[in-house]
Amino acid sequence: MDRCRVQCYEYPTCPEALKVPREEVAYVTCTYRETCIDKPDFLATIDLNPRSPCYGQVIHRLPMPNLKDELHASGFSTACACPDSVTRRRNKLILPCLISSRIYVVDVGSECRAPKLCKMIEPVDVFWTCNKGYLNVPRSLPNGDILIANLGDPSGNGKGGFIVLDGENFELKGNWEYDCDVPRSGFDFCIKPCHNVLISSSGVVPKCAGRGFNPNDFKKGIFGRRLNVWNLSCHTLTQCFDLGEDSLPLSVKFLHNPDAAEGYVGCALSGVVYRFYKCERESWVVEEVIRIPPKEVTGWIMCKMPAFIADIIISPDDKYLYLSNWLHGDIRQYELSRNCKPRLVGQVFLGGSIVRGGPVTVCRDEELKCQPEPLVVKCKRVYGGPSQMQLSLDGKRLYVTNSFYSTWDKQLYPDVVREGSVMLQIDVDTEKGGLTVNKNFLVDFGKEPNGPCLAHAIHFPCGDATTENFA
Repeated sequence: MDRCRVQCYEYPTCPEALKVPREEVAYVTCTYRETCIDKPDFLATIDLNPRSPCYGQVIHRLPMPNLKDELHASGFSTACACPDSVTRRRNKLILPCLISSRIYVVDVGSECRAPKLCKMIEPVDVFWTCNKGYLNVPRSLPNGDILIANLGDPSGNGKGGFIVLDGENFELKGNWEYDCDVPRSGFDFCIKPCHNVLISSSGVVPKCAGRGFNPNDFKKGIFGRRLNVWNLSCHTLTQCFDLGEDSLPLSVKFLHNPDAAEGYVGCALSGVVYRFYKCERESWVVEEVIRIPPKEVTGWIMCKMPAFIADIIISPDDKYLYLSNWLHGDIRQYELSRNCKPRLVGQVFLGGSIVRGGPVTVCRDEELKCQPEPLVVKCKRVYGGPSQMQLSLDGKRLYVTNSFYSTWDKQLYPDVVREGSVMLQIDVDTEKGGLTVNKNFLVDFGKEPNGPCLAHAIHFPCGDATTENFA
């Protein structure tokens, strides 16, 4: 395809794409890095069928052949963003490794309840071919290839951008962007083929993040602050938005509606969500639409605890936006209205650093009158805060894990490293808004055969809110 042309394919509509059965299986990336357990990371298969005797349990584990990879983000090799996705199956799951920079390709099509490893790309190949490392989010491109965002170079210096895998044989093809357009840092991205645009967020300089979350790193340029707009067909950087000092924009999502040139990005350290949208002359604009204030505290590493937005998800019907507030401990549901400020309609606390009875005392809070109570599900105390989320295609079930990044988990939530992660289900009121913890569902990764592990990304083979782009 011509590098400077893009074709707007006839994509499936949202209602057509959502005509699928309820999710019965989930794939969850799990790591043992920073747990003092010398075992390889693995992909866990979770039974989500409420009628199954194994409901809420790990029914299969696929261990990787190496140690300390840090399985992190994941993504299917095919999604609704691909023009022929109606006839192509999601039979391969791509697992880039955040620390080792390996790439695993897993066959989930032959037996969805027992995936198998079918290909591995070694770090040396990524280093020599692309001069990139610290791999994060993978997504499929309109031509069927796979794009993977990265945080740094092989030495851990900040170096954003993308690498490309062939969508058929999963061979490494090289870098996606031109050298002159490489951003200082990278993390997540989303694409809108009909508008010929890719928008990416910023991350943290890897070698600095590996030392832990350090308040002294503020104002040193270690935390990302830019939102990048790319020409999708030409692979060139066209606009950059500075979202403020140490804003750390991480999760970025477009609305699912193919005609909507609009999306949202959540900033981890500033607690701000920005709306971005296309205006006249093919240019883009950003505006602040949500701001979660920090809390003044004692007993923590800073006197002000920021609202750490680890993840955002938009429902397939574009009615609601969900965000996970990893440090404060809550998940929030906002009703979206075009060109209007999102309205908070649901909130639930799943632990966090400010729970009552913990080491942190909240001295001043602009939102809460008292500190939330600890969460107990199926007789297990839930430690840590919500990190990664996944939403069912009907929008009624929101699943969440509580590991963000193993080094920061160990520092800020040592109980999670000691007790293991959990996966929870939040029941969603899709009519009026509202969130409720499902007290009958808990995946306890503290009871793994090799010991407690840290769980991160979630995907469903039938499709989910982050796989289906409808764009």
